[in-house]
Amino acid sequence: MANSKRTLFLKRRMRVRNKLRKVTANIGRPRLSVHRSNKNISVQLIDDVNGVTLASASTLEKALGVVGKCNIEAAKIVGAAIAERAKKAGVEQAFFDRGGFLFHGKVKAVADAAREAGLKI
Repeated sequence: MANSKRTLFLKRRMRVRNKLRKVTANIGRPRLSVHRSNKNISVQLIDDVNGVTLASASTLEKALGVVGKCNIEAAKIVGAAIAERAKKAGVEQAFFDRGGFLFHGKVKAVADAAREAGLKI
């Protein structure tokens, strides 16, 4: 029986997330979690040790000026915004959690923009 796209996505997401949680538990570095839908991109900086979100950015925010857009340019703006907010929260390094998404296109644009803005991923 063939697996559905959704089932394969969930398996991939849990595989990536579980590997990151094992690593972050020992080091204590937060993870930068990306979620991409057809209409929006959202990014969270999560401290798994304390179970708290330290910073977040999304295309739903009017302040970023890309409301409702889900393209590579919007992903770059969101990536730069999360890096800036991470610095304000006192975070210099994070692990990149791509979830079940492939590291390509918009997800890669978020990571590259965050790196360019000074966040070590």
